[in-house]
Amino acid sequence: MYICPVCRKKLYFSDKSWVCAEHHSFDVHRKGYVNLMTTRKLNPKRAGDNSDMVRARTQFLDYGHYLPLAEKTADIMERLTPAEHPTIVDSGCGEGYYTVNYARLMPNAQLYGIDISKAACSHAMSRVNEAAIDNAHIAVASSFELPFDDETADLVVCTFAPVSDREYARVLKKGGHLVVVSPSAEHLFELKALIYDEPYKNKPNDYGLESFTEGEEIIYEYKAMLSTRDEILSLYKMTPYFYKTSAPDAAKLIETESLEVTCGFSIRVFAKK
Repeated sequence: MYICPVCRKKLYFSDKSWVCAEHHSFDVHRKGYVNLMTTRKLNPKRAGDNSDMVRARTQFLDYGHYLPLAEKTADIMERLTPAEHPTIVDSGCGEGYYTVNYARLMPNAQLYGIDISKAACSHAMSRVNEAAIDNAHIAVASSFELPFDDETADLVVCTFAPVSDREYARVLKKGGHLVVVSPSAEHLFELKALIYDEPYKNKPNDYGLESFTEGEEIIYEYKAMLSTRDEILSLYKMTPYFYKTSAPDAAKLIETESLEVTCGFSIRVFAKK
């Protein structure tokens, strides 16, 4: 499945390493993931989410409030992949919460999670190991230079991550699909109303996917009760608001002991042209 990031030739697994015909070699980390990010464009040690960001996301996701989203998305993915053993690329997999749940809910599929963050991939592989599943694979790589051969994936899923038109179309088989998950207009509105005087609703994204035809959009929303300050603060820390909110506004969260929020998501389906 993997190709060499240097020469773009197929990689073969041999003695704890992925090696190509040109003898470029990439060692598998002791946890089980492989780093396929070269230093030509990015420094793998500093790219993407750092360990603090990964920790904040993990803390909130482990409360399970977004599990219904993972289950809903997996249902849609399964419907779009009629192949008996589909190959799915989870592009921008982050710390692995969704990758592991997709793999768990689709045991006949092979999930390949990639992310530019080494810290995120390390944690994602820990999740895979803890779940004791063998159908999820993790690699450090960019969504804009995927380490997969042409037309090898049945589906690409992108959950709260950057979207790449050209690369997704390249790796998808004929008739393949792209599923993009992003916040809906109402997502976390109550959290924003708590910290901002003039809270705003999220605007839809225009991904400029010229290689795809857009199909259905599913707006999936439900309420979640955050019953402790830790839940509220861990959610806040994993959002962009954490980096944009003033100290006085952020202090309002510390005084809040419980908060019901709207978990709102847009799940958009695209078909490769």
